Amino acid sequence: MSGGPDAGGIAGAGLNYPGIGSTEHGQAPEGFPCLVSQTYLGDGLALYRRVAQGILSWQLQKRSGLRIRTDSDAVVPGARVVSGFGVGPFRINAPCEVVWVRRPVPGDGPQRAGFGYGTLPGHPVRGEEAFEVEIDAAGRVFLKITAFSRPSNWFYAAGSALAGRAQRHVTSRYIGSAHELAAGES
Repeated sequence: MSGGPDAGGIAGAGLNYPGIGSTEHGQAPEGFPCLVSQTYLGDGLALYRRVAQGILSWQLQKRSGLRIRTDSDAVVPGARVVSGFGVGPFRINAPCEVVWVRRPVPGDGPQRAGFGYGTLPGHPVRGEEAFEVEIDAAGRVFLKITAFSRPSNWFYAAGSALAGRAQRHVTSRYIGSAHELAAGES
């Protein structure tokens, strides 16, 4: 669901953390804990392409139960997105901007596709998260989620144990969404 040209009022706000684009190359900035999750999804180029298409059209987030507002139906560099989670007055909005994108390439050799986005002011953490699907030389397909972050302020730092549980829960939902995409579920 597109949310208009500024994805819910975040136009003009800038990325708010060091190491912009670091999830693409695997090195988190100093002082930012990094979490990497990798999950086997199945085998074959068709499965890889289904998951890549889903990642690059926000389906991974939408299927995970997050409420998504974005200024672009396709994941492109500079696209802004606000993910919402929680209920009623306990809803937290998490604005981000896409900082890098890798698209599938023609052919059937090893490759990966996906994107990374970074946090904008108003997000409960400062950092970056990446979602990639990879096919290896044997045709095995994996989802890889890489994130580095730290709380954006003292309030969220005080709730860091809860935030860690929330991050693990959302990651498990992303993995479930990737399995749905891999299976070709609508």
